[in-house]
Amino acid sequence: MWFANLLMWRKANGRRGSKFARCAVAIKTEMLRCFVTVAQSGNLADAAELLGRTPSAVSMMLKQFEQQLGSPLFENERKNRLTALGRFVFGEARREIDHFDKVVNAIESYARADAGLVRIAAIPSVATTILPEALSRFLKRHGEVRVHIREMETSYVLRELEEGDADLGFASLLHPIAGLTGAPLFTDRFGVVCAADHPLAQSGEPVRFDQLAQERLIVNSVCQQIRDPEFKALLDRSQLSVMSTHANLSAVRRKVGITVLPELVLAEFGDDLRFVPLADKTLTRTVQEIGHAHLALSPAALAFRDVVRQVVGETLPKTG
Repeated sequence: MWFANLLMWRKANGRRGSKFARCAVAIKTEMLRCFVTVAQSGNLADAAELLGRTPSAVSMMLKQFEQQLGSPLFENERKNRLTALGRFVFGEARREIDHFDKVVNAIESYARADAGLVRIAAIPSVATTILPEALSRFLKRHGEVRVHIREMETSYVLRELEEGDADLGFASLLHPIAGLTGAPLFTDRFGVVCAADHPLAQSGEPVRFDQLAQERLIVNSVCQQIRDPEFKALLDRSQLSVMSTHANLSAVRRKVGITVLPELVLAEFGDDLRFVPLADKTLTRTVQEIGHAHLALSPAALAFRDVVRQVVGETLPKTG
């Protein structure tokens, strides 16, 4: 824009625009910065010190600038009075330099993960137990980054990623999905969740599936990941299905029935509930960090992912 303004100035002052258009292409940002610094300082010596150059180098750059423009920028050699062209160039160049510096700062901030937006979609157990600590640590280091966290069930996490509405997801990727890639984050055991005074909780022993045959089992979206045929039969016979984790636990809390969930779920919601592990220790859930297969994470998103990994490594058992 400022080149076009200079061209208009030249035409208005009787200069040939085509010649100026050719020379304007060679004008560099460092020339503009040199000129503005000299104009603000009022002399070469002070400007040279600010620019970290010698006075002779600054003088030479100004001469090159004036040669390209075809007109002087200063009224005298002392460089303390601007010509009409100099005043015009000063205003345009200062705006250009300010804009350039802002662009460079924005680029550098983004590259350092000091700016940008991180969009996270996470299942409830991750959103309520891991992400709060991760968010606290992340913002201490990257306080200018905007972070949007949405809590949702696994199917919606995957949909958010597929539709490009999330940069990073935390859920269970049970089968390959085109365009998405997952890496294991942690594994936790499945167990029965029931009221604290329920007989299964009072026994203190791991629960076998045959013990659930007489219980009112509340099905949820997470326990449907269990492929065991005996448990599948229990699911098929169940009268109740509550897909929302929060609503499911509320029903258990009211002693409507029991449910089966991974252990981490109870870390935040289980003050008055109990987790009793299943007898089959092989029945586990693996939570993965899920991203776009063909899109690299932004520096800010990478930094957030690294903090999440750190929190998981410090607070949860390592994945097998």
